[in-house]
Parts: sequence; C-alpha cells; structure tokens
Amino acid sequence: MAVEGDSAVTVHRPLTPAQVLSWLPPDATPAQQDSAIQAHFKPGEIRWSTRPDTLHLPGHDRGHNMLDVNLPQYYREGFFSKDSLFHPELRGGRNGVAGDPVPYTVHSDNLLTGLLLFSLIMVVLAFANVKDFLVRQAKSFFYFSYDVASEMSETAVELRFQFFLVLLSCLLCSLLFYFYTLYFIGESFILRSPYYLILIYWGIFIAYYVLKVLLYSITNLVLFDGKRNKQWLRSFLFIVSAEGVFMFPVMMVKGYFDISMFSASVYAVVVLIIIKILTIYKCYNIFFKRNVVKLQIILYFCALEMVPFLLLWSVLNATANMLKINF
Repeated sequence: MAVEGDSAVTVHRPLTPAQVLSWLPPDATPAQQDSAIQAHFKPGEIRWSTRPDTLHLPGHDRGHNMLDVNLPQYYREGFFSKDSLFHPELRGGRNGVAGDPVPYTVHSDNLLTGLLLFSLIMVVLAFANVKDFLVRQAKSFFYFSYDVASEMSETAVELRFQFFLVLLSCLLCSLLFYFYTLYFIGESFILRSPYYLILIYWGIFIAYYVLKVLLYSITNLVLFDGKRNKQWLRSFLFIVSAEGVFMFPVMMVKGYFDISMFSASVYAVVVLIIIKILTIYKCYNIFFKRNVVKLQIILYFCALEMVPFLLLWSVLNATANMLKINF
C-alpha cells in the first residue's frame, strides 16, 4: 500500500511462484510444491502477437512462417539446415575410427549367389531328365558318320535343354568377364547397379553366338550341302553347351572359395583352347576330311572363329572402358 497526500492508493502486485513457495513449510516435498503452484496459477489463453515482423533486413520482404505448408522448399533449407549444431537431434560425429570397407566377394552378393545356385539346380534336374540325349550327343560328336539320315533327331525337350545350356554358357562367360573387368579395368561405372553391366555382357555374348550361327549358315550353304550344314549346327550347339558345362565349376569355386582371378583366367583360357580344338576337329570331319586341299580349314577357321572372337574381345573391352568412371 502506498499513500500519496490525503488519498490512499492500493497497488496490487501480481503473485509470483516464489511467494507461493514461501508460504509452505521448509520441509515441503516437490509434490506439495507442485500442488501449491497449480492451485494458485491457472494456464491462460495464448494470444499471439498480430504486429508485423520488423526483424527482416532493409530492402527485403518480411520473413515467412515456417509452418506454412505452401512455403517453397528453398525457404526451409539453408547452409546450416542439416548441421548437427543447428539440430541437436542429429548425431554430430562418429565414435571411434572408421575401419576399412569389406572387400567385394561373390559369396557376399546375394543375387549372384542365388543365380549360381539356381543354375546348378536347373543343370542337375536337366541332366537327370535328358542324360541319354547327352550321351548320344557325345558319341555322335566323336564318332563321325557320313550318313546324316541315320542320325536320330532331337525332341522338343532335348532342344529346350540344349538352348538352356547355351544361355547358361553366355551367362557364365558374362560373369567371368565381369570379374575380369573388376580386377583389371575398374570397379566404378556410370550404371546405377553393377548387375546392369552383367546384363550388357550377357547380351553381347548372345549376339556373338547368334552372329556365328548366321556366318556359319551362310558360308556353309554356299560352299557345302544342306545336310552337312545341319550336322554342323547340331555339333556347334553341343560345343557351346559343353563350354558352359566346363565354365560352371570355376564360377562355383570363384564364388565360394574365392580363388584368385589369375587362376580363374588360366582355367578359362584352357577351356577356350579345348573348345577351339574340338571345333577344328568337328569342322575337319564334317567339311574337309574328303577334300583334297586340307589347308582350306585354316582359312575357314580363321574367318569364322578367330575374327569373330577378336571382335568379341574388342567389343567387351570397349564397353567396359566406355562405362567406367575415370577419376
């Protein structure tokens, strides 16, 4: 109470929490203190200020409300928008020292491992169903007969199995060259996923074998009769299928035992040499055994085997170098 002249003026000051707490005994518990505060203070209505914001820089518009859903994203983001010091809820550092990344292995790649296991299961099931056809194909490959009409024709199931082996051969060759690319050319590519590179290689190998079939068919129809051409195409499918069967063990060993790329390359080269020897042997028996000039097979082999193979190697290397990221 304050007195001014003859009149008395009573001044009421607002109650503070300290005054309320001073009314309690010294040994009051926190729960009692909280009850006393809640009894004397009631939450009131919040009235936001309607006065204009004058804190913006001179010459600029007034600030924007960050709660506005129509506000553009560039107003919400800034230099410190993702900084840990600006946002305490974000982690600001790393505990310890970063270790070396785990090197890439095939057995840690779920997709490639599943693909190899699926191929193994399909090959085992196919062998169990058409093993007689494979034995007959192997015998007819090494035992040459001039009587083409006496040879047994393949059934639809056997042809599907043989085409499956051809596609498997292309897939295994593409996987092998993919590992060769990672080891000798580079590991970073402009593709979103490394599996796209395997698909590109697979398509290149399929196009390679389709091109060889076309070249052989056109050349043999011009130089030889149709019966021997049909006999050669049957043998060619068997050779490509055998290449896939020979390549399958090194891919399984590479995937699960992580052999060196040098050993896998040596194995692939040996398989390739064997396949080329078998190709020369079959070409000689079908086309050139009864010819007087034996040296024609050298030109035939170089034009239809070595030139497409060198073209394939150049296309694969050019594809890998074009898709590689050069730092």
